[in-house]
Amino acid sequence: MRKLIAYFSASGVTEGAAKELEALTGADLYGIRPEKPYTAADLDWRNRKSRISLEMTDKASRPAIAGDIPDTACYDAVYIGFPIWWGVAPRIVNTFIEKTHLQGKTVVIFATSGGSGLDYAVKDLQKQYPDLRIKAGRLLKSPVTSDIM
Repeated sequence: MRKLIAYFSASGVTEGAAKELEALTGADLYGIRPEKPYTAADLDWRNRKSRISLEMTDKASRPAIAGDIPDTACYDAVYIGFPIWWGVAPRIVNTFIEKTHLQGKTVVIFATSGGSGLDYAVKDLQKQYPDLRIKAGRLLKSPVTSDIM
């Protein structure tokens, strides 16, 4: 079974977890990168006018992704990782899901977080994409183990 690990990382924490998971599993790795990179000011969640605050309060926001999105035809499972923002996935994850063919695949969610749990973020994605087989993986902390696969 071929697997893809697709991740979004704003500060490098989720990227580190995704790379550890890649090393353990041999899955292919794809970084979801915003077309316009986030600055430190953009990531200031305490500022209501910051870029991420504006994106996260607008449920229709779909930040553009830089470069090509991988063809998922050859994968049986796609693992999607992200930092939890406002209890849910960052809006760029929605962009990835909506631009990627995931029907018929197992989609496993993993995340990193300083305090939020994974359950609400997974349920939110399941509600938004009821036609996909979205499952909860784990909230990853170092060291990462392969048991979410």
